Amino acid sequence: MVSRSAASSVMLGLRILALGASIATVIVIVTNNVKFIDGSKLKFQDIHSFRYVLAVAVIAAVYCIVQLPFAIHYALKQKRAISGELLKEFDFFADKVISVVLATGIAVGFAVPFEFKEFFDDIFDAAGVPKKDPTRTTNDKFYNHAIIASSVLSVAFVAMFVVSVLSSIHRSNAK
Repeated sequence: MVSRSAASSVMLGLRILALGASIATVIVIVTNNVKFIDGSKLKFQDIHSFRYVLAVAVIAAVYCIVQLPFAIHYALKQKRAISGELLKEFDFFADKVISVVLATGIAVGFAVPFEFKEFFDDIFDAAGVPKKDPTRTTNDKFYNHAIIASSVLSVAFVAMFVVSVLSSIHRSNAK
């Protein structure tokens, strides 16, 4: 069985990884802006689901920032900064909620760009627009950027999911 100090160090590392991935997702999604040859622009704010992915990444980053001092304290001292059952319960349930929220952000972040890409590819194909057309490649670039952001967010999800599982194990062993 894994020692308590090793588990707390792993959980700290995973929280840091989730924070980094969440911040990277924010950067990738916010920089997702393209300009077409006719001068029109498409920004991430124009697609509601991309704003949702941004909100999920910000929520996850804020949660990780809030949890980080407590995780550092626990990893170093092997005791909680705030004693009592309330913080244990909060950690247990909040880790699960954040994991689920991240999963919904990933689902939206993958589903919508793939659907829009397919939709616009069908329109471009029906209109006889070649694959190398600048408008078509710019459109694809915009949706590929969103898919990359969702891929980065999936790293945060996996890290938080493992933290959630480890906190469940830790909680069950403590009782």
